[in-house]
Amino acid sequence: MNIKQLEVFRAVLSTGSTMGAAKSTGLSQSGVSRLVQQLESDLDLTLFQRVKGRLVPTPEARTLEAEAKTVLLNLARFSQLADEIRTGASETEAVRIGLPSSMWENFAPAMLKDYREGFPGVRVETFFETTMTIQRMIDQRVIDFGFLRHEGEISPGIRLEIVAEGRSVAVMHRDHRLAARDVIRPEDLRGEPLIMLGRLRAHRVMLDRLLQNEAVRADVRIETHSNSSACAYAAEGLGIALASSFYANLYKHLPVVQRPFEPKLTQRFGIATAEGVPMSLAAKGLMAALKRQIERSQMDDQA
Repeated sequence: MNIKQLEVFRAVLSTGSTMGAAKSTGLSQSGVSRLVQQLESDLDLTLFQRVKGRLVPTPEARTLEAEAKTVLLNLARFSQLADEIRTGASETEAVRIGLPSSMWENFAPAMLKDYREGFPGVRVETFFETTMTIQRMIDQRVIDFGFLRHEGEISPGIRLEIVAEGRSVAVMHRDHRLAARDVIRPEDLRGEPLIMLGRLRAHRVMLDRLLQNEAVRADVRIETHSNSSACAYAAEGLGIALASSFYANLYKHLPVVQRPFEPKLTQRFGIATAEGVPMSLAAKGLMAALKRQIERSQMDDQA
C-alpha cells in the first residue's frame, strides 16, 4: 500500500467514478482503476462495487474513509513542517547558543536581526557565560554550539573551529594623554590607573609578567571580569583597560580609542560544537549569522 493508492481511493469516494477521480488526480482512468485494484489486493478487501457505471463504496470502504483522510492530512502536515524547517519558518524549532557576556549588548542583537531574515520562525535561546561554562553546556547538550576564547585546553568531545583572532590593546578615553601614541608599551603605563581583566587567567598572567619584567608596578584600580565593563569604565575615564582587540572592537560606539599594546600578545576565538553531533539547518543558519557578525564587527580594526 502506498500514498498514491490512498489519494485515488479518496478521489473515487468523493467523485463516485474513475473518470472523476482521474480528473481530480491528474491520472488516466486506467491508472485510477489499476491503483484501486492494487489497494484492494493489498488490503484483501473489496472496496467498490460497479453499479450502473458507477463505483459504489462498500461498507468496508466507508469504514476506512476517515482513516485514509487522517493519513493524508498527517502526510500533508509532515511535508509542510519539512518545508518550514528547510526555509526557516518553523515555529516549533529552537536553537540554543552560548556567548561570552561581553557580546550581549550590541553584537548579539545585530546577529539575531540578521538571522531572523532567513529563519523568521525559529526560536533562539541565548546563554551568556564563561568559556568553561560554555564548554560544559556543549558537553551536556544544553546548547547547540558556543563562541569562546581558545585558552589552550578544550574539553574532550568538543570540536573548535577558529574563526577570529585578536591582540592585546590599551583601551582609554579618547581624550586621554596617551591616545596620541601609536603604540602603548609597559613603561607608558607606569603610574597610570589600570583596569584589568580575568585575574589568574592565562592572558592576565602573561600581562602581569610583562609588566613585572619591565619593572612596572601595575596600579590596578579596577578588577573586572567582562570586556564590556572594562571598556565602559575606560569610557568614563576611570583608567586604561588592557583587553583583546576583538572585544574592544565591539565597543567602538563608546568615547574610547584602542592602541596596540607591545610586546604583542594574541588571542584566538572559535565556535565550539559537540564532536560527532549533527547540526540542524536552523543551528547552521545561526552559526553562519554569527560568522557574518564577527566579520562585520572586526572591520576597520584600529589595532
